[in-house]
Amino acid sequence: MANSKEKERKKGLKQEVIGIALVFVSLFLIISLLSYSEANIASNWGGIVGGYTAWLLFKVVGYSAYIFPVLIIILALEFLIRREFEFRPLIPISLFFLLVSFSGLLSSLVGNDTLSGGALGKYTCLLLWNYLGWTGTLIFFMAMLLSSAIFATGISFVDIVGKAYNLYSQRPETEDKEPEDEEPSEAEGHDRASLQEQKTEIKKVERPAIIVPPAPKKQPKTKEPAQEHFEFLKATGEFQLPPISFLDSPPEKAHVLDEEALRTNSKILEKKLKDYGVDGQVIAVTTGPVVNMYEFEPAPGVKVASIVNLSDDLALALRAASIRIIAPIPGKAVVGIEVPNAAKQKIYLREILESQAYAKSHSKLTFALGKDISGNPFAADLTRMPHLLMAGATGTGKSVTVNDIIISILYKATPVDVRFLMIDPKMLELSAYEGIPHLLTPVVTDPKRASAVLRGMVNEMGERYKLMAEKGTKSIDKYNQLFDEEGSRDEDKEVHRRLPFIVVIIDELADLMMVAGKDVEESLVRLTQMARAAGIHLLVATQRPSVDVITGLIKANLPARISLQVASRTDSRTILDTGGAETLLGEGDMLFLPPGSSRVKRIHGAYISEAEIKRVTDFLKKQGKPAYDKAISEAKVEEKAGMDDDLGEEFNKRYDEAVAIVIQLQQASTSYIQRRLRIGYNTAARIMEKMEAEGIVGPAQGSRPREVLVKQEGGVRGE
Repeated sequence: MANSKEKERKKGLKQEVIGIALVFVSLFLIISLLSYSEANIASNWGGIVGGYTAWLLFKVVGYSAYIFPVLIIILALEFLIRREFEFRPLIPISLFFLLVSFSGLLSSLVGNDTLSGGALGKYTCLLLWNYLGWTGTLIFFMAMLLSSAIFATGISFVDIVGKAYNLYSQRPETEDKEPEDEEPSEAEGHDRASLQEQKTEIKKVERPAIIVPPAPKKQPKTKEPAQEHFEFLKATGEFQLPPISFLDSPPEKAHVLDEEALRTNSKILEKKLKDYGVDGQVIAVTTGPVVNMYEFEPAPGVKVASIVNLSDDLALALRAASIRIIAPIPGKAVVGIEVPNAAKQKIYLREILESQAYAKSHSKLTFALGKDISGNPFAADLTRMPHLLMAGATGTGKSVTVNDIIISILYKATPVDVRFLMIDPKMLELSAYEGIPHLLTPVVTDPKRASAVLRGMVNEMGERYKLMAEKGTKSIDKYNQLFDEEGSRDEDKEVHRRLPFIVVIIDELADLMMVAGKDVEESLVRLTQMARAAGIHLLVATQRPSVDVITGLIKANLPARISLQVASRTDSRTILDTGGAETLLGEGDMLFLPPGSSRVKRIHGAYISEAEIKRVTDFLKKQGKPAYDKAISEAKVEEKAGMDDDLGEEFNKRYDEAVAIVIQLQQASTSYIQRRLRIGYNTAARIMEKMEAEGIVGPAQGSRPREVLVKQEGGVRGE
């Protein structure tokens, strides 16, 4: 008997020790959870152990972590008060489902992020949402929560509700006591309302920061053969436009959005900016195929310039190759910070051609470029620009972008609608289009021939203006409309003809400017100033956006511009009049400056392979040979010797003076003539070129002066 009492006493002491230990564990968990800070785990009230314990619980179950100390307290009371504990295998299983259901409810109601319901709640929600939807998932979690609570506690909720109702119905004095209890309940309600307001405020601050996913991809229509061609791909007369199936489709694999990484980057941005005295917060993140844009709202009193100057420091903090800052975003009181994605998405030209942005445009010169930073397809109309200047360093996707523009137009227009004049001094990029019916001349590869062809295009522009003047029209559209209506009754059928649009493509302007800069510049300026109404549009591309290539006259008449990645901010300002192109990522990443605007738009260029181009061009070549315009293709190349014959008496006078000085002093160089005659460099250079053509001086020899071939007495050296 005494032994049994002693055993019971020892058992009671053991239970009491366990209960006290559980109380301290519960208190330790409470202070660890309440003082948890992800930014500084070591400062936790529970030390490093408490900090990492809280970190683990929040990551796994989110706010459900606060259930753990409550459950431990209940278990401790079991040991301390009842001094007995009956273990049942159903209890841990019930507690597990209790955590799952509570975490799932938090993720469903508060938001599908790791902080609300933890990884457990987040992925359980994602799994159930696919099958039950949001409402069904909510009902499922509520049923699971109630059931697991009943199994864990062994208490019937029906009995509890019944007893509560009976107690309430048997209390006649409650009406007298209500005024006394009213204050605490009101205070309690006020606290709850206040807490609810705080939650609402937190939601309002963090809600915009919830990730804005990229624009959804349009489902490919190739699965339905009847929809393989759009309306604009119908036959026009006998000529068939290429089918969309010639272009590669994007892969079916969906892009997974890493919300946790985006939120982490938002916190890093806020912290790094705060380190430099720039207070504020990231209120939204717009995700895209190549970059994500973080919208940072600076605190009152913060200067925008102080943020712009921190681009390199922010790139270092985010471990990004480069970032671009838009300060501010037009129409918003925020600063945009564009950060490259860890995994870039490849954009296919077919995606853009299948989009509404391209399909709904009725212009024959509509071309696809790619997608904007939000993932929306982007297309533009060359007739509204009316000319386009493009620049980018080697290997940044300039040639691919030119191919995008050409192929886009070929998918819209027949040779009756659009003709191309292609100038390719590099003899590489545009050779794939040799022989297509849309060509006005063979692809021009000789810079001297290019100069002559451009002069021929100026003459064509003049002829078109004469034809339109005879018809009393001011644009090519009105002229063609009038020709279609009255062409059969026109007496001058041989004079008047339907005028197609002409797109002049120069793939490398720098090569032309080196060989025939003066003639090329003169022709380009005349075309860009006057050719719009005549239906002639230019696309000029170069990999050297320097002032000696893109002169002031050329730049002033090319209002629409595209800049891919360039080497320096100076090059960016040359092409766009603003910086930013030097921070681009390459591979088709570009800034587009619309005509009449000072705000650039970032576009991620679409990719088209050589195999796709070959499929399209082979299809076009099979339908006929090009009908070349002899007046343009056979334009004569002017000899350089006669280039200064008509420069006027003043030039001839200066030339005679220069010849006398060179022969007398037996010394010839452009800079020397410039100093002696006090004339400009261009005039001195033309004088030297003419003297070389007439055999007075020899060719240039690098840094050494030219050899003078004529002696002072009038003879020629070597005689």
